[in-house]
Amino acid sequence: MISFVLGVEDLADTRFAVSPLQETVLSLRVLRDPGLSALHLPWHRSVLPGLGALDTDLLMSLVGKRHLLPDFLTPRPTRFAPAFEDELAVARQAPPDLIRRDLLATHAPGPLPEALHDATATDDARVVGLCDTICELLARYWELAIKPMWPRMRLTLEADTTYRARQLATGGARLLFTDMHANMRWHDGVLHIDGVISAHRTMASGRGLLLIPSVFAHKPAPPIHQDDPPVLAYPSRAVGTLWTPPPAPDATALADLLGAPRATLLRILEEPLATTELARRLGVTPSAVSQHLRVLYATGLVTRARHGRQVLYRRSSLGDQLAHRPAEAAVSRGL
Repeated sequence: MISFVLGVEDLADTRFAVSPLQETVLSLRVLRDPGLSALHLPWHRSVLPGLGALDTDLLMSLVGKRHLLPDFLTPRPTRFAPAFEDELAVARQAPPDLIRRDLLATHAPGPLPEALHDATATDDARVVGLCDTICELLARYWELAIKPMWPRMRLTLEADTTYRARQLATGGARLLFTDMHANMRWHDGVLHIDGVISAHRTMASGRGLLLIPSVFAHKPAPPIHQDDPPVLAYPSRAVGTLWTPPPAPDATALADLLGAPRATLLRILEEPLATTELARRLGVTPSAVSQHLRVLYATGLVTRARHGRQVLYRRSSLGDQLAHRPAEAAVSRGL
């Protein structure tokens, strides 16, 4: 068990953050041991074939037999949602002694895997070189395995922080922590975390508490070392449907939202077209087309640019998101 002693000032300095680097590192547990969570099997199956060019031995060596991970690869975020590249830059700056300490603790009491052998070198340059190699590998792994899904993951994580903030506001720390995970208990100003494979220790108070929701954490994950600032990754809500493909959109939904004439225009404007050409294709007057284009332009669904004497209209990125289905073969003539 681990305990966080949280005084009034600590609670006042309790905050949330979303960390793409931490998600990347925590996902290595699931990559190595898919049985940790059946929820992530679709993700595991989808990313595994694309990792053949990576040094997977080195990646997997970062996960200890007890599923511990080196803390220097998950530096404490300094703002709510840092960029992956900024977090990785902090990890690259870890001092050699910290890298040695964390890698040895991750695999204690056993020896380090062969891929991490340089961590035991007395030559600091070799330890720093190992850190650089690990960070380069994590950057490539992020691009392949996490970044494509990060927008959906981030929405899930941010929704969790909104919910937790509401719990704190309405029920205080007791409701916040009781509702967070079954292994967490709040009593008399102390947050107890059960089920941690570690000797009991109490984390120093007076430095606040940083809470980081995680898609890949299967239980609360505090730092390995007692002297590190109090930070706690915990399982996010609503992960169960994260890898479920979204339902296919209803072909009539766009027309229901915008009306059939504007929906038809939006589908056609995959390429830049002038008002007269749109009117010709649809068999209606240019003035009727212009009326609907004004509305689509005002709402940001189309853009326009002058080309000689003509003004050309085209779907915006927002319009692309609404009209992602191919135009139907039968184009409405209802303008």
